[in-house]
Amino acid sequence: MTTEALNKSDLIERIALKNPHLAEPLVEDAVKIMIDQMIEALSNGDRIEIRGFGSFALHHREPRLGRNPKTGKAVDVAAKAVPHFKPGKALRDAVNESAE
Repeated sequence: MTTEALNKSDLIERIALKNPHLAEPLVEDAVKIMIDQMIEALSNGDRIEIRGFGSFALHHREPRLGRNPKTGKAVDVAAKAVPHFKPGKALRDAVNESAE
């Protein structure tokens, strides 16, 4: 099974094609604004929930002692917040149906 990535430009193009009454620059602005708002929300520690699609939240990782794989030397790894996506039921079902 080969997969092809859908990048932001492709997404904008597909939305514009499905909505010919919207000019592509308007669709591009809308997508950029949505992504910027999502980044801002996560940066502020907020959770994002899009019904039927999924939710985005931050998982906090504690500081730990890691190893440099090249030298084997111990390295301090700082605490960090990592974005995490949990798909919604409708998305999971749609993906599973298309895989069958």
